[in-house]
Amino acid sequence: MLGAVGGAPGTAGARSFPRSALAWGPCEDRPSGGAAPAVEVECAELRVPLDHREPTGQQITLALNRIKGTVSRDHNHLGTLLVNPGGPGASGRRLAPYVAAMLPPGLARRYDIVGFDPRGVGGSEPSLSCVDPEVYYKPPRPDQVPRSAEDEDVLLGRAKEYATSCGNRWAWFLPYLTTENAARDMDVIRQALGEEKISYLGYSYGTYLGAVYATLFPDRVKRLALDSAIDPSGVWYEDNLAQNRSFERRHRAFLAWTARHDEVYKLGGSLRQTSFAWSSMRSRLRERPAGGVVGPSELDDLFTMAGYTDTVWPQLAAAWSAYVLRGDVEELVAAYRLRAHNDKEDENGYAVYLGVECRDAAWPRDWTRWRADMTRLHREAPFLTWPNAWYNAPCAFWPVPGGTPVDVRGSEKLPPVLILQARDDAATPYRGGMAMARRFPTAGVVTDGGGNHGVSLAGNECVDRHLVAYLTDGTRPRRASCRALPEPRPIQQMAAGGRTRHERLTEILRVRG
Repeated sequence: MLGAVGGAPGTAGARSFPRSALAWGPCEDRPSGGAAPAVEVECAELRVPLDHREPTGQQITLALNRIKGTVSRDHNHLGTLLVNPGGPGASGRRLAPYVAAMLPPGLARRYDIVGFDPRGVGGSEPSLSCVDPEVYYKPPRPDQVPRSAEDEDVLLGRAKEYATSCGNRWAWFLPYLTTENAARDMDVIRQALGEEKISYLGYSYGTYLGAVYATLFPDRVKRLALDSAIDPSGVWYEDNLAQNRSFERRHRAFLAWTARHDEVYKLGGSLRQTSFAWSSMRSRLRERPAGGVVGPSELDDLFTMAGYTDTVWPQLAAAWSAYVLRGDVEELVAAYRLRAHNDKEDENGYAVYLGVECRDAAWPRDWTRWRADMTRLHREAPFLTWPNAWYNAPCAFWPVPGGTPVDVRGSEKLPPVLILQARDDAATPYRGGMAMARRFPTAGVVTDGGGNHGVSLAGNECVDRHLVAYLTDGTRPRRASCRALPEPRPIQQMAAGGRTRHERLTEILRVRG
């Protein structure tokens, strides 16, 4: 099987480590962005097999960090909590300090909270890059919604260019860049930490990584908390099609919210009117990009953020209003540079995202299938269908064939599992989260009534109470519901002040704009 690394679950890549084999020390670098809480962080590196079928063969390096608990192992210490923010391609070293700061101090002291950059990511070696981001992402880029065969050819050329460049640079690495191998890396981390079992908190794609780990190593899991869960039956082409529909609903929710605050934004008092104002702005930017920077593709990237977190709705609506009412391009350009501009770190995340998703599972290789699916779905969900297609289009030309995903399943060896899911999440739709829950008979589900992506440790006290109880003693409800956080209040100008907790979490999750 192309997607499997071979060996019986729990045996491949087994290694023997002395307890606490990692050499922890000061951190020479800190991943950029995100939260900078006042917690003491230490760092280490760990060698893992490139190919877990050959544990003594070629090795690669993972970068780890840790916020060490202050409670001794003889006095209610709960072991290791490994965290992952998803992507694939996001840095767990950015998430660990945030989790340590946001958990109640009494609980945080009882865990060693460990983050890691998965293979290919950030401080791990190798760290993937396939193109020069200053060139590839230079704005304004071609409109992601093609109007002609010529437009489509240009976008296809960019997708082929990215896939070819990745293959030319990383032919030796790409065959081993899979979720299964990342899960096996996690078990090497567990062994190096000297733990018989580990607890895990994963967000977004991190829920799929955690589920794969639990499938392969059910007897090595102490707690498994999955926030904003992936549908494991749709990996990955079908999951992206489902996203287009859910992002459309969330985009319309944002437009309706803008209409309800017409006295502030003056973009229309109904959904129909704000939808027209949005489409008109996008068309105008195709002909004349704002500041020579924000064309329709940059606009799509920026406003995709509104699908992940409603905390940015007031700022984005203010920039949109300033452009429409006053012809002010500065706020729109500033918002793009703040929230959607792609840099070296973003390109690394994108390279790993494609490397994992294109390799994990088979993608259609016939572009006529993509064109037919996107043309049909664009009529129903025009906001994200084509932009999402081009984001993933390199998988149609990927130099390594897609494999067979792990059949994610629960086991009688697995302890109770906790799944946290927002009702109107765009990135990981609720239906998919429930599909994940059905794979784990011991799963309890906590539903957040809102639409933000990533619901725990982000400001909802009800959700957090369930997570804290679960991490403390394994207590979890079979089913529980929490109210959504209140809708954001409108503002007249884009604010540059402090970020909300959910904005900080969203930045760490490296959601794509």
